[in-house]
Amino acid sequence: MKVTDHINYTKKTLFSFEILPPLRGHDIKDIFYTLDPLMEFNPPFIDVTYHRAECVYIETDNGLLQRKSISKRPGTVGICSAIMNRYGIDAVPHLICGGFNKQMTENALIDLNFLGIDNVLVLRGDPLKYENVFLPKNNGHKYASNLVKQVQNLNSGIYLYKHCKKEKSGSVFDFCIGVAGYPEKHFEAPNMESDLFFLKKKVDYGASYIVTQMFFDNKKFFTFVKKCREVGITVPIIPGIKPISSKNQLNLLPSKFYINIPNELVKEIEKAKNKTTVVQIGVDWAIQQSKELKNYGVKLIHYYTMDKPENIYQIIKAIY
Repeated sequence: MKVTDHINYTKKTLFSFEILPPLRGHDIKDIFYTLDPLMEFNPPFIDVTYHRAECVYIETDNGLLQRKSISKRPGTVGICSAIMNRYGIDAVPHLICGGFNKQMTENALIDLNFLGIDNVLVLRGDPLKYENVFLPKNNGHKYASNLVKQVQNLNSGIYLYKHCKKEKSGSVFDFCIGVAGYPEKHFEAPNMESDLFFLKKKVDYGASYIVTQMFFDNKKFFTFVKKCREVGITVPIIPGIKPISSKNQLNLLPSKFYINIPNELVKEIEKAKNKTTVVQIGVDWAIQQSKELKNYGVKLIHYYTMDKPENIYQIIKAIY
């Protein structure tokens, strides 16, 4: 079932979750540990992030450093299949530009289609740590909008090579395409108007819904939705919520995700005596955010678990 169908058919506010694949060396039990308690709330779908390979330097026997490409969090497609098999719900894999060329992307989409996965969240992805700007793979996509277009082309039966043709009965691909939106502007965009222009481009190319970057001030989301509607973006916009769980995140989250944290929340966390108190402050703040979003009429709230199910469980339990 498509993400947009879940949204269109619901009569109440739904909740979905995003999880990370376990680090290399761990197994699927880590995923089940995160998701099992959250299944009580019957999420319509689960997002699984994709992480491109990173370059690391390994010391060889002769003392020299050898550069190797290692995927630290592999298994996105396999995890999606396991989720669907274990829980009987939809899984939404992330599909990124980084590390993929166009043929690899087409092959990945064919694999997902074989598994019965008909939702993808399309993202550009971050630059590698040693890159100042995002650099696509040779014959890959530089922008998420172009990746959206390739997915939509497959939905229309248009393959990369002309000798591949769609079935006579119509396209066998029918992906529901999600994209990211930034209530506080993408950090590379010169201004919000420019950011909205390119967001609309992704929608015009075939995106069916938008999931936002995390935010801690609902006014940012409400303003973002209003601006989107003013420029002609009509698809569902899903708010993304993450509870703060440590004092370090007061600096880490703004530096990594280019977001603002309200001063009221900052002051509460800074005066907390221990980590348990910080976690509870983060949970309480997210509960209030969620209640306000629910009252606003949002049909679905998306939670970034960061593989910490306990605080997400508390939040949903308080409002569901």
